[in-house]
Amino acid sequence: MQSAALKNLARRYETVDAIKAYGATYTPDNLANFVAAKIVENVALEGRDTITILDPAIGDGALVLALLHALKSKTSATLNVRGFDTDISALDEAARRIRAYFPKTRLELTRGNFLEFVLEENGNMDAPSLFSRNRPQEFDLVIANPPYVRTQIMGSARAQQLANNFGLAGRVDLYQAFLLGIGQVLSPSGAAGMIVSNRFMTTKGGGALRSALRQQFDLRQIWDLGDTKLFSAAVLPAVLIARGKARPSGDAPSFTAIYEVKDEPTMRAADPIEALAFEGVVEIDDGRRFSIRHGVLDASGQDCDVWRLASQSGDEWMATVDRHAWKRFGEIGKIRVGVKTCADKTFIRHDWETAFGQEKPELLRPLTTHHGAGRFRATAPKKARAILYPHEVVQGKRQAVPLENYPKSRAYLEEHRTALESRSYVMDAGRRWYELWVPQDPQAWSAPKLVFRDISERPTFWIDLDGSVVNGDCYWLVASRQDDDNLLWLAAAVANSTFAEAFYDHRFNNKLYAGRRRFITQYVEQFPLPDPTLSLSKDIIARAKTIYEANHSAEAQKMERELDALIWQAFGLRVEEIST
Repeated sequence: MQSAALKNLARRYETVDAIKAYGATYTPDNLANFVAAKIVENVALEGRDTITILDPAIGDGALVLALLHALKSKTSATLNVRGFDTDISALDEAARRIRAYFPKTRLELTRGNFLEFVLEENGNMDAPSLFSRNRPQEFDLVIANPPYVRTQIMGSARAQQLANNFGLAGRVDLYQAFLLGIGQVLSPSGAAGMIVSNRFMTTKGGGALRSALRQQFDLRQIWDLGDTKLFSAAVLPAVLIARGKARPSGDAPSFTAIYEVKDEPTMRAADPIEALAFEGVVEIDDGRRFSIRHGVLDASGQDCDVWRLASQSGDEWMATVDRHAWKRFGEIGKIRVGVKTCADKTFIRHDWETAFGQEKPELLRPLTTHHGAGRFRATAPKKARAILYPHEVVQGKRQAVPLENYPKSRAYLEEHRTALESRSYVMDAGRRWYELWVPQDPQAWSAPKLVFRDISERPTFWIDLDGSVVNGDCYWLVASRQDDDNLLWLAAAVANSTFAEAFYDHRFNNKLYAGRRRFITQYVEQFPLPDPTLSLSKDIIARAKTIYEANHSAEAQKMERELDALIWQAFGLRVEEIST
């Protein structure tokens, strides 16, 4: 039954709520006050005798207290607070604190699962319970910092349950269901402030949630709080301010982003929250510097599209790039992640020669990993690794090699057979016990390819001419036209440029801590290429090859700087200083 499934889920995130209430994901006071103030700014309070308030994961009541303080001078209405939590001690603390400061506030705090409440309110449960009502309950104001629990913690079955009930897709996080649940109980004339992970805003898997949020809410303000480190947890937060859909404004939501930089500041503020009132580079009291950008949500595409901060200058910049773009990286070849063995200790080693000598397996191939990452050309890692790669292509089809043809490889794999057979998912998929879980295309390894690492502060793209297998900690691209590898050299030059960093920040703005960017398929496939037939492009290609041959020498670094300026020129732009 759905009810039983959700009750089980409640137990799975009970510990998360406890952590949230007592430290790890506790909402800082300045952020709580900020969210509360923005909620009050976005709701009409006049003429209301009663105001209903909801916190679906109330913890110790910090967010509700901030909202009550924000309302104190704005309304004389009776305030009714409804809160949910699975931790009884947190509920007791919330009740004590709220009654101490606001004794006239009516409290209804429930030890229970907010998601179950939502489904029952909307008639989606199999059986009635203590939450059942004749008509759905609505709330005028909602303030929330939903629990953040990933699929791998809650379990795939629970994640699928949430996906089915709330219309989600991809990798489901618990907070996503909370957001959509809030949308179902928010009054059409109400307002909500929600603290969430910013991850859903820019990933393919967040498309269903982005679409649902724009359909269920009248989004008014988006605050990407980036790497401000407001929480001790590693999640990068965002704040969404939304209204019910009684009278949609029709205007695009405002969008503000704040990320740490090393640039010289022009303003000062006490903390990241205070810095949000400025634009440009701001230094805060602890010495950190942040770049603050203001604009609106780009609403030019579909509801599910990645959320991008649009501004007049940024849009003009992108338009100039588009006019000079010939194709995108994804149009010259398919970008893939590297191989995944799910048994690295067996398949990948750096000591094949010393450990086995003449008996080393026949199926060894060189392996490129992030340990050898370099710009334009791989570096020599301290421990060069090789992979036992038991796959081939026969008559256009990938298959496992027949081990009887490779006795040394067979002997080695047989020694590890028990461990390899324990990968039940490989066996269940009808595969041979000695196969890699994700072998990719055996034919493609011998071709020249562009390789790049996932996360780095500077773009790190290199050309592989050694026929290496690419490990799962990197991505790779082989040009569809393998008779012309000049496109790969052109792509390497563009990708390693400061222009590519600026393009990334304009188009995706998805930085991690310490200014690092995430170079994954959905981003890199959109990187632009200039027309390769232009004389400037031919010069760029030739210089990229020269840098490769220079092999990370001091001269190569000088040549990179000269090449960088040509990339900006190829897209009709002047060189900019890039924030890091």
